[in-house]
Amino acid sequence: MMTFKQLEALYWIARLGSFAAAAARLHTTQSAVSKRVQELESEFDTQLFDRGQRHARLTDKGEEMVAIAEKLLKQRDTAIEQFGRPDVLQRRFRVGVTELTALTWLPKLVAAIQLHYPKVTLEPDVDMSMKLRDKLLADEVDLIVVPDGVLDSRFAHESLGTVENAWMCKPGLVPTRKVLRVHELARLPLLTQGDRSGTGVNYMRWFHSLGVQPESTISSNSLIALLGLTVSGLGVSYLPRSCMEPMLKNGLLSVVRTNPPLPSIRYVAMYKRDVQSPLTASIIMLAQECCDFTRMFQTPQQ
Repeated sequence: MMTFKQLEALYWIARLGSFAAAAARLHTTQSAVSKRVQELESEFDTQLFDRGQRHARLTDKGEEMVAIAEKLLKQRDTAIEQFGRPDVLQRRFRVGVTELTALTWLPKLVAAIQLHYPKVTLEPDVDMSMKLRDKLLADEVDLIVVPDGVLDSRFAHESLGTVENAWMCKPGLVPTRKVLRVHELARLPLLTQGDRSGTGVNYMRWFHSLGVQPESTISSNSLIALLGLTVSGLGVSYLPRSCMEPMLKNGLLSVVRTNPPLPSIRYVAMYKRDVQSPLTASIIMLAQECCDFTRMFQTPQQ
């Protein structure tokens, strides 16, 4: 009789391209994966892989079986989530977040998931917004928390919260008593997050909507790196206003006021439309409760 273990082996070999990678993904041995595939082939008297190829290449019937396997595995997961008790639900859940979420409220979300789903293994993935979107498309993560600058019609999304950013620099680098017009700001050396960042994409669109092109920029894919460069006096950067309050009070940073001011950044939870998962819906609700970009290094008790 066909089993879910056999279907999982076939599915992950097809997804990852090798028996060894599938074995690592399923936390078993390559020989165990190979045995499951052989059992499946014997069950249906059908060859699923072309053994004459160096790589794990599916036959036509193998391709058909993978499509069936994917559908059955999704139905299994949905049934388990919908009818199983939260305290006994066992599965991995991969959530992708940007650096700002990781530095602020991610610990609170992890603690909330552990409280409600103690047997769910959470796997956070911290990366740039665009890379997280690509991983979601490739089924490498189940859910991503990103700025709305990366919204895509292929995915569904739910609003989580907003981030109020402000232009900041090392005290003395720029006169802060004066309110700068955006074209004046654009002449300064700017430290930005680049086109792989949802926030970076949103703010470049903001510049373009005002008919302004920054003259000199340094881009980094790391918020921590941008903060270090800003504190060192190498330029003006947009940083989360509330999170930077301690550094503003300590005189490490100054706010550069502009007209118009920076728009806020809306964060969303994004997931694939064709994946109707009760667990995903529940985790999004927990994320909405935990979402708080006002303080760095939050503890679950905060």
